[in-house]
Amino acid sequence: MGNSKFGKFIILGAILGGAISLYDKGTRRHLKGNTDRMVSQVKYYSKNPDVLKEKLQQQKDKYMSIYEQISGDATYIKNQVAELKALTPQVKELVVDTKEAFVESKEEYKEIVNEQKEGMETKKI
Repeated sequence: MGNSKFGKFIILGAILGGAISLYDKGTRRHLKGNTDRMVSQVKYYSKNPDVLKEKLQQQKDKYMSIYEQISGDATYIKNQVAELKALTPQVKELVVDTKEAFVESKEEYKEIVNEQKEGMETKKI
């Protein structure tokens, strides 16, 4: 593995690609603007470390808040799934019982209708 040239050629390709892309004037301007902004920020924060510390603390607080929110949501969903798993057999049994009750009611209704029809036919005769 010590004789592998793969890593060296990857780095060389990246350097050459970067150098070739700098032939474009717009790319050079963009890179210079980004570099200037970065340098000015480094200078500012090196002179004002308290500001950097405060910004980092705000970011940390923000991400901790997001983490806590997601964690709470995940716990809530987990509890809801567990509750649903516990209720599913009960709901299934309730649905089966309701279906049986409707089937029985349908049969009773048919009997009542048939009795009424027979009673009406007997009165006609």
